[in-house]
Amino acid sequence: MQRRRFLSQSLLTAGASVFAGANVFAGKKTNNYSGGIFAEKPFNLNYGFHDGMFKNAAGPDFIDQIKYGYDMGFRSIEDNGMPGRTPDMQKKIGDTLAKLGMQMGVFVLNKGGNGANTLAAGKPEYVEIFLKGCRDAVEVSKRCNGKLATVVPGDFERNLTMGIQTGNVIEALKRGADILEKENIIMVLEPLSDTPNLFLRFSDQTYMICKGVGSPSCKILFDMYHMQKNEGNIITNMDKAWSEIAYLQIGDNPGRKEPTTGEMNYKNIFKHIHEKGYKGVLGMEHGNSMPGKEGEAKLIAAYRESDNFLS
Repeated sequence: MQRRRFLSQSLLTAGASVFAGANVFAGKKTNNYSGGIFAEKPFNLNYGFHDGMFKNAAGPDFIDQIKYGYDMGFRSIEDNGMPGRTPDMQKKIGDTLAKLGMQMGVFVLNKGGNGANTLAAGKPEYVEIFLKGCRDAVEVSKRCNGKLATVVPGDFERNLTMGIQTGNVIEALKRGADILEKENIIMVLEPLSDTPNLFLRFSDQTYMICKGVGSPSCKILFDMYHMQKNEGNIITNMDKAWSEIAYLQIGDNPGRKEPTTGEMNYKNIFKHIHEKGYKGVLGMEHGNSMPGKEGEAKLIAAYRESDNFLS
């Protein structure tokens, strides 16, 4: 018991060096997935990593990274580029997740709206591109068992008033929801901070659009990095939009790296999310603050520290 307590404290206080030094874990249980170290327990919340996050420790193959992530205590992934993978690889990822008892988070709905075909314009050809993306998402979902697809409506259409643009977006999303609802797939609308040209930027705006669409297949992706940049007041604004939020993403600000690297108090945020009873995936939509294996170890230690809100 004393040894287990010592190891847990070491993960929090020694950071990357703990993970880099394999001798610290001498004698700990290993498994048949990646040959890595079996984490003492999964995290309190369900964090989902992405391809490349553990490439130095596990190698370039995403399947090996998934197995390594499982060893480290993670129980989900997200994969924005899933629609661009071969059908065989999509199925292989889905089968691996099923075998490990892991969840699939979001993938980005292919051609689901961008600056070149914004839904705010209301143009039939743009809407059809979006609807094709919805139909494609159904097939991707069947292979990888992913039930969440990220949608960004696109840029402002500056020659139209805000009300008309909003109406155009709602009508297009209603048609997409008609396709996805039959398959129990949820498109999650993501307000972003990348450029002021983007039509969707704030949580209250996204909440209003979801209420307008009125479908269980149209909800909010609340990316805390983007929302910190655009509006701040993360916990309060999350609570106000909570009934329409289906997915959360993480990234500290500034820098868009793992928790503990910026100004955001993720330990308190994670505690609040846990107390609300959230059982979904929290996508790790950020980079690593340091390169190499040490950076990957530092990231894992940061999540252990931030997730340690029940003690």
